[in-house]
Amino acid sequence: MSGTLVLVRHGQSDWNLKNLFTGWRDPDLTELGVEEAKAGGQALADYGIKFDIAFTSSLIRAQRTCQFVLDAVGQPSLETIRDQALNERDYGDLSGLNKDDAREKWGEEQVHIWRRSYDIPPPGGESLRDTGARVWPYYLTEILPRVLAGEKVLVAAHGNSLRSLVMVLDRLTKEEILKLNLATGVPMVYKLNANSTVASKEVLGDMSAAH
Repeated sequence: MSGTLVLVRHGQSDWNLKNLFTGWRDPDLTELGVEEAKAGGQALADYGIKFDIAFTSSLIRAQRTCQFVLDAVGQPSLETIRDQALNERDYGDLSGLNKDDAREKWGEEQVHIWRRSYDIPPPGGESLRDTGARVWPYYLTEILPRVLAGEKVLVAAHGNSLRSLVMVLDRLTKEEILKLNLATGVPMVYKLNANSTVASKEVLGDMSAAH
């Protein structure tokens, strides 16, 4: 067995609360989001893990979640690498719109296709496949080598960038990944084999609370 990879989706953001398409926009965490991030950190502290390095996106909601987790495990000054490769899926022209308003403008069916298809992007934005096309190379070149070297690595990012990783780690089809939602602030602990396959996976919380 090789190292450990922990994935955590950021806590609720202000725009999650307002039912807005967020994407690469940069709202902060809500009070609930802060509590979710702290709870995820406490779950990892109870699990007893210490990290060697952390990765997060260029967006504040993921960065603050990462910091709350590191604070909880007693590593507030751990080296943390920020990169937009781990950013949320870019929703393009939908960004900043209320989801109900978007349905009124383009129709329920079209918005559902943009949100839930694997490879059909919204205007000016990314599909889940497009998101994976930037997340996967970054994972393979920057994150995976550290895990395979035996390190314990934290990745605090977003629903769709993490779904892209889970798709590869759990070997899900494009149909299966569309049904998967990740709960905010709930850590997933992967232990990898030397050949980069998954030896074990533990979810430290209730994933059924995903939205």
